[in-house]
Amino acid sequence: MDLEKYMIPCFSKTLFGVECLGCGFQRGLVLLLRGNFAAAFQMYPAIYTTLLFLGIVGLHFVDKQRNYKNLIIGMAIINGLFMIAGYLYKHY
Repeated sequence: MDLEKYMIPCFSKTLFGVECLGCGFQRGLVLLLRGNFAAAFQMYPAIYTTLLFLGIVGLHFVDKQRNYKNLIIGMAIINGLFMIAGYLYKHY
């Protein structure tokens, strides 16, 4: 199954011709699901921190008894740093 024809195009790249910090996530996720871990990292270096962040946010909605606020803020900062570093790695 060719999943690339079902991917959502990047709004920033479509309108302005400039990749955003999230460009490559969908293709990286497809590569990760196919078992190409190194290729997924090369496509989108923040793939693993983004998935970890989304998992923690999901825990926040599932487990209402615990407070995940500080963990979510910390992971958002770490993920943001990885996204910026990955963007710089890919383009410079």
